[in-house]
Amino acid sequence: MAKAMILAAGQGTRVRPLTKHTPKPMVPILGKPVMEYLVEHLARYDVKQIMVNVAFMHWKIENYFGSGHRWGVELGYSYEGVREQGEVVCKPVGSAGGMRKIQDFGGFFDETFIVLCGDAVIDLDIAAAVAEHKAKGAIASVVTFEVPREQTKNYGIVVADAEGRVTSFQEKPKPEDAKSLLASTGIYIFEPAVLDLIPPGVEFDIGSQLFPLLVEKGLPFFAQNRSFNWIDIGRVTDYWAVTQQVMAGGVAQMDMPGREVKPQVWVGLNTSVDWDRVLIEGPVYIGSNVRIEPGAKIIGPTWIGHGSHVRGGATVERSVLIEHTRIGEGMTVREMIISPHYCVDRSGHTSYVGDEARPLRWGDARA
Repeated sequence: MAKAMILAAGQGTRVRPLTKHTPKPMVPILGKPVMEYLVEHLARYDVKQIMVNVAFMHWKIENYFGSGHRWGVELGYSYEGVREQGEVVCKPVGSAGGMRKIQDFGGFFDETFIVLCGDAVIDLDIAAAVAEHKAKGAIASVVTFEVPREQTKNYGIVVADAEGRVTSFQEKPKPEDAKSLLASTGIYIFEPAVLDLIPPGVEFDIGSQLFPLLVEKGLPFFAQNRSFNWIDIGRVTDYWAVTQQVMAGGVAQMDMPGREVKPQVWVGLNTSVDWDRVLIEGPVYIGSNVRIEPGAKIIGPTWIGHGSHVRGGATVERSVLIEHTRIGEGMTVREMIISPHYCVDRSGHTSYVGDEARPLRWGDARA
């Protein structure tokens, strides 16, 4: 298999404010956009031709990834939008509609292909998944992941028989109503024939429309329950959990950048840290041009983005500082995501600079 599609047209409203000025596939983990990990993973399995459907802030994705040559792949882009009153406005056509749009334009999907959501980190054995898909003679396969019953309310749940043939779906059911514990991971394997079932020129979704249609028609559609790392960034709280897991070494092939100056402490270029008067307990990454003043404490897992400034006496614990963030003197930041403009705690509560209800002083380190 040599072809894939990455779904990247959504606005990522559930993870705002992280996506207020950034498309969701560009949200960084260990300093790299989440979609970059997907491209690298596809390249490892010799999947070298990848189409990406884009809409919201599409230029940020296109400008960063370009032709894909840096990763040894070919990347193409399918823009989803319309012209209204002289302006080009993004208008996604749904995950399945995006597939049909690509096919109608140039016939890209001419062999078995894989479709991935652009907002998750995975280490799936793609070769094994494709082999199972073909061995079963499937027209479509959905890769699933078993979740605890109390988490079924967060996912699309796939119900399958003993042979793995999909029989029905439940969209985010209450735990007591869930007929299965198999969550759809947003990873799909298709044969080109499936595209004939998608109506052209209309918004159409894979999970809520295409999959029920496959079941209704009795076509060979299977679930694959696989054991692998699947880190989904569906909500702001997920982003905090993901960074904690990744920095703690919980995901293979995701290595810390920078230079390890002491056990589990990595730094970028040109940092200003008084190592004798700062307490740092790893895992911690300190980006380039970061200043940490004497008396500060940094407790990991913590990521401090480049250009940030931690004032004296401040404590930053199990947190993420987006680039160019300044933490005020004597402040305590614990289990938060903080940028120069907003902060989000691990429960998802968001505050903005100037909000008097949040007893925290922070801001833009460039000011």
